[in-house]
Amino acid sequence: MTEDPAPSGNLSGGTDCVLFDLDGTLADTAPDLIDALNAVLMGAGRPAVTLEHGRWWVAGGSVRLIQKGFNLSLKQASASPLRQQLLDYYQEHLCEKTQLFLGIEKLLNELDRQLIPWGIVTNKPARFTEPLVKALGLHDRVASMVSGDTVSRPKPDPLPLLHACDEAGVAANRTVFVGDDQRDIVAGKASDMTTVAVTWGYGHPSQIPSWEADWVISYPWDILDRLRLN
Repeated sequence: MTEDPAPSGNLSGGTDCVLFDLDGTLADTAPDLIDALNAVLMGAGRPAVTLEHGRWWVAGGSVRLIQKGFNLSLKQASASPLRQQLLDYYQEHLCEKTQLFLGIEKLLNELDRQLIPWGIVTNKPARFTEPLVKALGLHDRVASMVSGDTVSRPKPDPLPLLHACDEAGVAANRTVFVGDDQRDIVAGKASDMTTVAVTWGYGHPSQIPSWEADWVISYPWDILDRLRLN
């Protein structure tokens, strides 16, 4: 991690593209995901969990939500029909409470104004990603959108990020990847990108330093300051 606001990390000769994780980075999807978990919990006669408590489970997707909500092992949660119940509910209530994090729209507008392409690389399956991104009004603006099942391997494998660069027509070593989970940083480093960890997402702040991202930021606008685009 660097403290200097100048471009650093793996950038080679400037920035051609900024890629973002979706859940916990661009959009606060936790309210709708926790609502889906609570629908399954209450259907099973169990008490609901609070958003404040459950939001830390969101980074692990539906498996982690079911695992923590029902006190199961990861293997049990992955195979449980409760997981499909959660996904079915979530698909029907995909963007009722989800919003872009404060400052994200301003950041994206500025990237657009400066003609810097940006994209989304998420482990969320396409059947959720595409309608969600449309509902957020971003679908026609992205240079690339890669879901968890777009290519054969999801993050932390670098393949989704490299695929996004191919779609956007940019070099990986001139690309910045922004995420809120260790998998994002691992994938970004393996792709030779400059990695940015955000503190407003679903990764515990105490764990973020151990990810060894090139930059750690607390506000979306900090990306522009780091790239000297502000």
